Amino acid sequence: MLETIHMNLTHKRFAIRNQCALLLVICAPILATPEVPGQQPPRVKPYPVKADYTKYEYRIPMRDGKKLFTAVYAPKNQNQRYPILLTRTPYSVRPYGVDQYRSDLGPSPLFAKQGYIFAYQDVRGRWMSEGDFINMRPHLPAKQGPQDIDESTDTWDTIDWLLKHVENHNGKVGLWGISYPGFYTAAGMIDAHPALKAASPQAPIVDWFVGDDFHRNGALFLPHFFNFIANFGRPRPEPVKKSNFTFDHETPDGYQFFLRLGPLANANPRYFKNEVAFWNEVMRHGTYDDFWKSRNLRPHLQKIRPAVMTVGGWFDAENLFGALETYKSVEATSPEATHILVMGPWQHGGWNRTDGAALGHVSFHAKTSVFYREKIELPFFEFHLKGKGKFTHPEAWVFETGTNQWRQHDAWPPRNVQAKKLYLHERGKLGFSPPGEAEAKDAYDEYISDPAKPVPFHEKIAIGMSSEYMTADQRFAARRPDVLVYQTEVLEADVTIAGPIQAGLHVSTSGTDSDWIVKLIDVYPDEYPDPNPNPAGIRLGGNQQLVRAEVMRGKFRNNFEKPEPFTPGKPTPVRFTLQDCYHTFRPGHRIMVQVQSSWFPLVDRNPQSFVDIYSATESDFRKAIQRVYRSRELPSHLTVLIRP
Repeated sequence: MLETIHMNLTHKRFAIRNQCALLLVICAPILATPEVPGQQPPRVKPYPVKADYTKYEYRIPMRDGKKLFTAVYAPKNQNQRYPILLTRTPYSVRPYGVDQYRSDLGPSPLFAKQGYIFAYQDVRGRWMSEGDFINMRPHLPAKQGPQDIDESTDTWDTIDWLLKHVENHNGKVGLWGISYPGFYTAAGMIDAHPALKAASPQAPIVDWFVGDDFHRNGALFLPHFFNFIANFGRPRPEPVKKSNFTFDHETPDGYQFFLRLGPLANANPRYFKNEVAFWNEVMRHGTYDDFWKSRNLRPHLQKIRPAVMTVGGWFDAENLFGALETYKSVEATSPEATHILVMGPWQHGGWNRTDGAALGHVSFHAKTSVFYREKIELPFFEFHLKGKGKFTHPEAWVFETGTNQWRQHDAWPPRNVQAKKLYLHERGKLGFSPPGEAEAKDAYDEYISDPAKPVPFHEKIAIGMSSEYMTADQRFAARRPDVLVYQTEVLEADVTIAGPIQAGLHVSTSGTDSDWIVKLIDVYPDEYPDPNPNPAGIRLGGNQQLVRAEVMRGKFRNNFEKPEPFTPGKPTPVRFTLQDCYHTFRPGHRIMVQVQSSWFPLVDRNPQSFVDIYSATESDFRKAIQRVYRSRELPSHLTVLIRP
């Protein structure tokens, strides 16, 4: 199963080998999301590729002379012409050899049944393609000659060659990809070839420092980056068909593994031995400098000509940011382009690999992925590449969790939302009214944050970033003394939040740096029914379901380029964005907010002293007294967008 996922090229993934199991970590749709806890969902039945398609392999020359390995699957039925559907990937177009076939084609088996020419390409410098690989290769807006290449030019050259050398096409090309291939899709629709008529960047990467994959607001997502780059970052001096290296953690317990790692500076001498160049590069760039700015794709998503369908998952642990930011960028700069947004209740790539009926212990009571594949994705490409059907899609297809239903809007966020503030109050209360005059002017709650005993991000024992943490029960965290908890009274009516959430805290620390994690949580009624059947013995009464959470590395509170220390003990405003959600808190439920300063090992430990964390030593890590203020003069709150 793991190997099949690897070869499907639809998302980022990484095989981890340990004594217990094989596990997928960074950049991968999680293999299986049980509709009933403890049971595996039905797999999408593969299409009999060999019966209906013939495979060809080409080495396509780019303008600078490098050749990129490309596998093409063409329909045997020659009674009609077909559009070309292209995917560009750093994860291999395996299996190699014209007699070796993929087990499926396209975004779903529906596409092979309808008939397309499918093209899969190893991007420059990966697997069987020539050239040098550069992670998130920077876009070059001004090109002086054939040696000035980027992913836009490689996409153009590939499309141009395919149109001239592959028979029986209809002159139209589509581009799609999930995760890292989603980045190549987004980059490829910039300065697009005239034949590129439709593109679907799905969970694309757009900024690896601010919000995608490896960082959130400057804080390193440690297991996500470490586990991915331990394999993906190994050198490839020449084209290869196989990669046999797998990193062995020698334990299934990620919390203990990364705690024993100690400061991040230990990773290279202890494990990577200067063989993983990109790890060392990242460790040299601890602020939002030109290294990261050049890899910010958003400024280049301008004047987009193809029709675009951006797809993301509300519970995508990796590239929720990328999907939302791609949509916002294209919408702002390319108003004449046909552009729709699709957001479902999915983990990373879950729309492609599961039926989308559940995630972790949370059921959505519908096969959301099946609906997307049949009613949204296939019709989008059929219309724009074949002229079939009518284009009746709304601006935004968005799934509302809580009530568990698809909504159609003419804008995202919906135009009728109203901003309201949820304030933190004394005795752990949360409400829409600001603190009163009766509360002390310096009212606060405090806790001790100890880097030696960080707050776990999940109860589950896992070596990587388990995707179900995005909906996981937070009761384990609420019971810790270093987590502050605030909740509303029992709700009497629906409260629907639609759009981004702004955290506005007033805090102080006895140290000079600190992380601030804010979590928005749906608290179920105590009498909430358990799943039926329930082989895992899940108890949902009082469940504290995570709806959205985010971290802000405190030193970047004002500027990602120029970090600033805290003045010990001084109340300081810290403001940041929690990514969009679309969730209804039902009557009988409560809204909860948790605040903490560690989230381990999901986020690397902050030493709580103002240093370059990537070169910090053990002596830099210190306990700190953290205060969150909640007075009339120094209120702490979340600004949420409420849909009437």
